[in-house]
Amino acid sequence: MTDKLAMILRAIVPLLLTVTQLPPARAADPDHTIRPWSARWIYMPGAPASDYGVYHFRRTFDLAAKPDSFVVHVSGDNRYQLFVNGERVVWGPARGDLFHWRYETLDIARYLHAGRNVLASVVWNFGAESPMAQTSYRTAFLLHGDSAAERMVDTNRQWKCMRDEAYRPLPFFSPMGYYYVAGPGDEVDGSRFPWGWEQPDFDDSKWQAAAEDYEAALRGAEDSPSRWMLVARPIPLMENRPQRLSRVRQANGVTIPESFPAKPADLRIPANTKARILLDQNWLTTAYPELIVSGGRGATVNLHYAESLWVSGKREKGNRDEVEGKTFFGNPDVFLPDGGAHRMFRPLWWRTFRYVELTIETNSDPLDLEDFRGVYTGYPFERRARFEAGSDELLKILDVGWRTARLCAHETYMDCPYYEQLQYAGDTRIQGLVSLYMTGDGRLIRNAIEQMNASRTGDNMTLACAPSGHPQYMPPFSLWWIGMVHDYWMYQDDPAFVKQMLPGARIVLSYFASHQKPGGSLGRMPWWNFVDWVQQWNNGVPPATDDGSSAPLDLQLVLAYDWAADMESALGSPTLGREYSKSAEQLRTTIRGLYGKQGELFSDTPQRSSFSQHTNVLAILAGVVDGTDARRLLDQTLKDPSLAQSSVYFRHYLHSAVNKAGEGDRYLELLEPWRIMLAHGLTTWAERPEPSRSDCHGWGASPNFELFRTVLGIDSAAPGFRRVVVRPFLGTLTKVNGAIPHPRGEVAVSLERNGGVLDAQVSLPPGVDGEFVWHGTTTPLKPGLNKLHLQ
Repeated sequence: MTDKLAMILRAIVPLLLTVTQLPPARAADPDHTIRPWSARWIYMPGAPASDYGVYHFRRTFDLAAKPDSFVVHVSGDNRYQLFVNGERVVWGPARGDLFHWRYETLDIARYLHAGRNVLASVVWNFGAESPMAQTSYRTAFLLHGDSAAERMVDTNRQWKCMRDEAYRPLPFFSPMGYYYVAGPGDEVDGSRFPWGWEQPDFDDSKWQAAAEDYEAALRGAEDSPSRWMLVARPIPLMENRPQRLSRVRQANGVTIPESFPAKPADLRIPANTKARILLDQNWLTTAYPELIVSGGRGATVNLHYAESLWVSGKREKGNRDEVEGKTFFGNPDVFLPDGGAHRMFRPLWWRTFRYVELTIETNSDPLDLEDFRGVYTGYPFERRARFEAGSDELLKILDVGWRTARLCAHETYMDCPYYEQLQYAGDTRIQGLVSLYMTGDGRLIRNAIEQMNASRTGDNMTLACAPSGHPQYMPPFSLWWIGMVHDYWMYQDDPAFVKQMLPGARIVLSYFASHQKPGGSLGRMPWWNFVDWVQQWNNGVPPATDDGSSAPLDLQLVLAYDWAADMESALGSPTLGREYSKSAEQLRTTIRGLYGKQGELFSDTPQRSSFSQHTNVLAILAGVVDGTDARRLLDQTLKDPSLAQSSVYFRHYLHSAVNKAGEGDRYLELLEPWRIMLAHGLTTWAERPEPSRSDCHGWGASPNFELFRTVLGIDSAAPGFRRVVVRPFLGTLTKVNGAIPHPRGEVAVSLERNGGVLDAQVSLPPGVDGEFVWHGTTTPLKPGLNKLHLQ
């Protein structure tokens, strides 16, 4: 690090902790943003603040007439569901942290009527079994009327409450010893459940008056008394739509109608019977399972959910379509029917499954299984990108990638929906690019950038994943977070937001600057310096010398300096941007000397005893080599099997290097790991090569970015996507066409190659120009339709 840069950072870092937050949503009351709300957080009197518990709250009220509008703001800790006159209308809150606790705003007028009405909410805290992604202060509920007309329903002592003793948590421990932190299952005893508690005619006369906690207040309110600093939900409500399972794969102890489970059907489980049903969705999903039964008092219904079955006696799954000779392991739910009619069991949180195993044991009362179905849930992305190349294989890769991306996107991005449900920066950067190319919807990646920025602590780094109830540091992921901000800047026209993130990027780089040695190479870095799941590396950490020298870490720092320099020069401090550029160039020079040797591969450490694809891929991406040298280095990297190989995750960067080096025609031949996963019957992309823990990891969806960016050739050439570059690499394809969404419309490209001639049509949105690059020749593109005939 240069002395001048160090001086600038020392001067600027103390000023960075006052980053302005985005303004909250507009409210009718002008004091809404700066004064505490009239509503208070409420809780069950005498209930432990943070232990496991499920609670019901109710408020009855009268209206003289049906209102035209009735806007309320709602939140809860950990989670809540709100019912209006018996109908579930919203659930949340969208996950955040205590300093940015989300609330939902909705108009419930259409659910109300003249006369008696009831608002009812179930609120729960998973306590010690809470998902790692869940933060909490105490179990509580909040509802606040937007204006004076609605404040009759504010949460206070007029609300009634009870603890639901029917619930018990079911912790899940993977039989394979795999890491699992996604929360417990539910056991529900129907004989203790207050059936109809959400309905207007339910008798709540024996319920207690709620206890009041802090007044609610928005983040930024004067002298806020609340531990929950409220911010408006920045993302839409999740998609919820019915989803039927496809088929029964195994059954005993019960006769299965042919129509089930594709359609509802009565399945009678006789008294004193044990039955088992193995259901197959045919593809992986994230859904709320719904079981409907009648009778069966004293019976036990066990539900287990799995991504796939396991080869008996082995730590492997084999072909995901096969069930014979395999063992079922999966996280659990249990329902104990009370004998009533049409009882529905639905867990508090959604489940991830392709396979569902129902095991039912009845006593003296037979049980009628009337239906088992799912309600798909996930972020409401809309697939807008199109791609056609006359290849069924590529279309299937895109479809599987799209499903993977969707299942790993809910109220936050998630590394995997089954095991962790955590928003890691390294995973999220790739997922964000896929979202932007496939949908053009930048709200979830914007939310992720904000959450990681807010996670910075006194160590100056972002947490590896956020939100999270357990702090975890992975320094390289703080650098990828800067990359996320840069990606957003390039593909979304939102410079004001990017400018807000610059102070956070400065703080992160100040942390790394404090660990740089003379020449700029990093010294020994604390915490978990994960780069990729590589068999030869220790827990994903690349080799390093005793003084910390490690090429993959140094190269990621170069990239972060370059990204920050670009953004500072355009939106922040040009002086600091120049200093970042100088630091990046100095580090590039150091890397060439420490890890490079003329005409040979770059090594992971100065001793040249360890070599990886990662170091050489990053050397290309970071501009340590370019032109002919970059193409030569890429060729060596791809052909040398002795190198530590990139996993599914880091192949995104391998493929990016292929593109940057001008070798994009090789991209399609590099999709072999995805072809292998298809051959194994996977319907989403696995975390890593077999044997894999997770069958669904968002980082595997990178082809849903690269097929458009490399093969079709569409990329941003200016911040905000205000200019477009089309630089296609068709490989063995002769005809390809498609489109991606753009902030001002869409970019559509049609390509057909006949021998050495390329006919191209490129359609750009109004006011957007660009360039077309083919075999080293650059042709200008204007807004609207462009027709090219190139040799």
